Amino acid sequence: MWRPVLTSAAVLLAFAPLAQADEVAVAVAANFTAPMQKIAAEFEKDTGHKAVLSFGATGKFYAQITNGAPFEVLLSADDETPAKLEKEQAGVAGSRFTYAIGKLVLWSAKPGYVDSKGEVLKKGDFARLSIANPKTAPYGQAAMETLDKLKVLPALQPKIVQG
Repeated sequence: MWRPVLTSAAVLLAFAPLAQADEVAVAVAANFTAPMQKIAAEFEKDTGHKAVLSFGATGKFYAQITNGAPFEVLLSADDETPAKLEKEQAGVAGSRFTYAIGKLVLWSAKPGYVDSKGEVLKKGDFARLSIANPKTAPYGQAAMETLDKLKVLPALQPKIVQG
């Protein structure tokens, strides 16, 4: 299976202590939606505090944060965005950490269609290849880089649809 590893990082974006807040605004990369919903529910049950979650693309969150969006925590789909925010003093220095490691996976609903080496990409006998938007989502960028490295990007470009 096709699985380049991507790291993710979190950064605290506000200088106020979060433990004293009734609510904490959390920007969450869309690829972490399901786990974060469960984590937020447990957080509220354990602390009585509520995590107000916003899900979306890391690149869009970067733009929102640099324009004053009131997020207190960013769970990013990459480690570059939190580092950039920290460098730009839009995050708390030293608060970044990797919270998960994701994998880019080639998948099909049709059983047996995708082989472990991704040969289906070279054959190109499919109608569409769905990827995340490479301009706003690190997984989309990783998908494009992988297709380019495999030398199939020019042939597959017309079949690519972005989510």
